[in-house]
Amino acid sequence: MITNKKIRPDTPCVAVCSTTFDEVCRGCGRTVAEVADWVFMSQDEKDKVWDRILAQGFPRRN
Repeated sequence: MITNKKIRPDTPCVAVCSTTFDEVCRGCGRTVAEVADWVFMSQDEKDKVWDRILAQGFPRRN
């Protein structure tokens, strides 16, 4: 079955990694656990993370 999902990069990482003051990366908006588990997540789990971080204005490049 073909779906009309938006084509997204493989990962939301923008190489601006910082979790200095909290558990959320200031570059991509993922939690430390989400970053660590990303390669093990199902596509559905990744899509839920993508939806959340996009709604919050991530990923940020500066």
